[in-house]
Amino acid sequence: MALEIKQQLRLTQQLIMTPQLQQALKILQMPRLELTNAIQIELRENPVLEEVLGLPEEEWEGPLAGAQEVFAFSPSKEIPLEKIPWDYNTTPYYEVPQYEDDEDRPSLEQTLSQPSNLTDYLIWQLRLTDLDDQDKKIGMLIIGNLDEHGYLQADLDSIAIECNAPLEKVESVLKKIQEFDPPGIGARDLRECLLIQVRHMGMEGSLAERIIRDHLKDLEGNRLQQISRTLGVTLEEVVEAVEWIRGLEPKPGRLYGSEEVQYITPDVYVFKFQDDYVIVLNDDGLPKLRLSPFYVRSLNNKDLPKEARNYIQEKMRSAIWLIKSIHQRQKTIYKVTESIMKFQREFLDKGMDYLKPLVLKDVAIDTGLSESTISRVVTNKYVHTPQGLYELKFFFNSSIPKADGEAVASQSVKEQIRRLIQKEDPRNPLSDQEIVEILFKRGINIARRTVAKYRMELGILPSNRRRKAY
Repeated sequence: MALEIKQQLRLTQQLIMTPQLQQALKILQMPRLELTNAIQIELRENPVLEEVLGLPEEEWEGPLAGAQEVFAFSPSKEIPLEKIPWDYNTTPYYEVPQYEDDEDRPSLEQTLSQPSNLTDYLIWQLRLTDLDDQDKKIGMLIIGNLDEHGYLQADLDSIAIECNAPLEKVESVLKKIQEFDPPGIGARDLRECLLIQVRHMGMEGSLAERIIRDHLKDLEGNRLQQISRTLGVTLEEVVEAVEWIRGLEPKPGRLYGSEEVQYITPDVYVFKFQDDYVIVLNDDGLPKLRLSPFYVRSLNNKDLPKEARNYIQEKMRSAIWLIKSIHQRQKTIYKVTESIMKFQREFLDKGMDYLKPLVLKDVAIDTGLSESTISRVVTNKYVHTPQGLYELKFFFNSSIPKADGEAVASQSVKEQIRRLIQKEDPRNPLSDQEIVEILFKRGINIARRTVAKYRMELGILPSNRRRKAY
């Protein structure tokens, strides 16, 4: 078969995402913290873009006159993206506190702080011991192999090989470290951790120590009757020992965790004003952006080299697109939140029991946006409502049919299950089947395996492990 060259015409459709469109979609999906970091990076890399620390008094001349006015997003005013001014306000101005004299300044103790660190705390105790240099080296290696909960993750044989020391010496140093504060540190499993705390409290030979050493699995399964029969003691004595064991700390290192608490900052606030709800975007913390007047003026200089002019124009287009993308993000978040709150009006008025089933398609039809856009908007975005702080994704729930033909949101069913278990008799807890029967009487038709699934999502143990013998 001979090879030959032919020309063919073919009509195809392709979806091409330009870099600008990719940036807009990425900004739309970003949570507040990532967006702030992205803006700061762009401010460092793009000299044409600058942050407005105060409202400028100067007036520009030429075709850009009035461009220095800060633009504030108003959801009630539809502004085409192509008419967005050069300056864009993304947040109210935040002033750094100024102090007239040293007396007004906070004390040094209030400005400098260092969180407690488990490793440093243990090393400090190790240095106070009377161990020799080799033992302290072994102790440093043991402390370095503790996890954030205070458990030893390395094998003692490995530590012995690393330190070129006999295994008996490593075990001796480990026992010394296990005497450190907090009690239970340096354990290799939960049983050893609890037994260390028993020794610290001088409870050797007690019933609690016997339960921890020999019947920890039965204790985990709440089989107190079996523990009572095996040890030959009364159930009351077992219950008293178990109550004391519950006061021990299973993760002794978490009190000195170095992980900082991350507080959630809502992207949107929903307030009730008279008989209606008002949606307010939270722009606090986002810098105000504008084009640098210096570079804008430099474009009017006829003597500006062509390379410099092209560079400034390229950076200016990048800055304008970033400003437009941020504006579009804020506008889309407002629009989606407004639609969600319209569907969940009863939830805002009456609470969790009145949360309605909702899917992305419902909001997409209402707003005219695509479902993929709605999905990006509700990801890692939070709204503060009169009922509490929730992720926007929280309001999208699957539906569970009711006897009257209506449907109830799955999140509302979870809340009913949680309240039922919260009010149950501890000596006779509700089984999953009993919860199914109670919900069926309320008109909610749900399977037992679904109840078990929701209970696990709520972090609630099964009935046999919730039962108390007293």
